[in-house]
Amino acid sequence: MTYYDEVKLAADWLKERVGKVPSAAMVLGSGLGAMAEELSDSMTFEYSEIPNFPVSKVEGHAGRLVVGELAGKTVAVMQGRVHYYEGWSAEELTLPMRAFGLWGIDKVIITNAAGGINPDFKAGDLMLITDHINYMGFNPLRGDNDDRFGPRFPDMSHAYNPEMQDLIVRAARELNVPLKAGVYVAVAGPSYETPAEIRMFGKVGADAVGMSTVPEAIVANHMGLKVGGISCISNLAAGISPTKLDHAEVKATADLVKEAFASLVRKTVELMDAE
Repeated sequence: MTYYDEVKLAADWLKERVGKVPSAAMVLGSGLGAMAEELSDSMTFEYSEIPNFPVSKVEGHAGRLVVGELAGKTVAVMQGRVHYYEGWSAEELTLPMRAFGLWGIDKVIITNAAGGINPDFKAGDLMLITDHINYMGFNPLRGDNDDRFGPRFPDMSHAYNPEMQDLIVRAARELNVPLKAGVYVAVAGPSYETPAEIRMFGKVGADAVGMSTVPEAIVANHMGLKVGGISCISNLAAGISPTKLDHAEVKATADLVKEAFASLVRKTVELMDAE
C-alpha cells in the first residue's frame, strides 16, 4: 500500500461515517482541546479508530476527532495532534491533514500553544500567525512527490491565506478580543529553547516559538487548502521568562484563555463564506 493509499483509506473511512464534507477542519494545540466541546450534534472518533491516524502521546492532547456543528457549519476538529519529537515520520505526522484534503475540506485553522519572543507579548495573548520560519530540520515534502497531492515545488508566499487572516482579524474586532500578529518559528523539540536560541530567533524576525504547526501548514498548502493560524502565547520564552519553562504552565495558561479562544474560532467559522 502506497502512502497515498494510506491517506485515502483514512479519508474514505471518514467520508463513509460522516456523510458530508465539513466546511473546515481545525487542529487544536496543547491545552486548547476544550474548543471541541462547543460542537453540537457531534460524533467523536478516537484516532486509534481511524485507519492509519497517528495517536498522540502528549498530555493535553486528547487524541480524538470530533465532527459536528459550529456556528451553523459542519467542522472537523482534531482534539490534539502528534509531534515530530514523539518519533513520528513526516508522513505519519501530516497524514491527518492529507486526509482532510482528500476528504474535500478546503479550509483549515491550525492552532498551537507557543512561547512569546516579542517583548510586547505576555502570557495569555492570542496571536494571528502571519508567516512562519521552519527551524525543525526537515520538510514534510522531502522525497518523491505524488502529483495527486500537489506540485513538486509549491509556492509558500502566502502559507497563511490572506482571506483566512482577514476572517480571524474581523472576528477578533467584532468580539473585541485583543489579537496580536506575528511570525511563528517551529523547532523540533522536545527540549525548550536556550536563551541564546531565543535571542537569535528574535533577531531574524520571529515573534513566537513552538514545536508544531509548520509541517501541517506546508502540507495543507501543498494540497491547495486555505490555512489560518492562531497561537496562544502560553508563556514567555527562555531568557525572557523569569522562571524555568514547564508544560504545566502551558496548559494552565491555555485554560485561562479558552473562552476567548473559543469565541474567536467560533466567530471565524461563522464569518466563513458570509455574503
